[in-house]
Amino acid sequence: MIYFILLSFLAGIAIVTQANLNAYLGQLLASSVIATFVALSTSAIFVLLVIFVYVKEIPSIDIIKSVPIYLWFTGGLLGAFALACFYYIIPKIGLLHMISYSLCGQLIISMLSSHYGWFNMPVSTISISKISGIILMTLGIFLINKG
Repeated sequence: MIYFILLSFLAGIAIVTQANLNAYLGQLLASSVIATFVALSTSAIFVLLVIFVYVKEIPSIDIIKSVPIYLWFTGGLLGAFALACFYYIIPKIGLLHMISYSLCGQLIISMLSSHYGWFNMPVSTISISKISGIILMTLGIFLINKG
């Protein structure tokens, strides 16, 4: 479990760092959309290299055909939208504010998604402690952005 906590922590550091770097790139290029394209293109190249190294077997045609069409595009669309928004917003309100507001949205949707098991994810029912935690974190986000 500690491995997953540490990996999540490191992923959070990576997200904030890349958001900051790519928002700056967007400022220098005068386009958050171009910065998003650069970020996603670089990501695609890197992931392609990882596939060549680590993937031993490509899914069969039957498996590929069984995947609902929306799963091929929706994740990438939402990711591009989120990144473009981040790169646009960061220079306007700052990294801390953007990340804190983003975290608030992520917490609420994560709780609902986990409760209903959306997209075949493990179910974790909503409880008073989870609602209390989200309320306290939202209060914390309010305090971060107030001062």
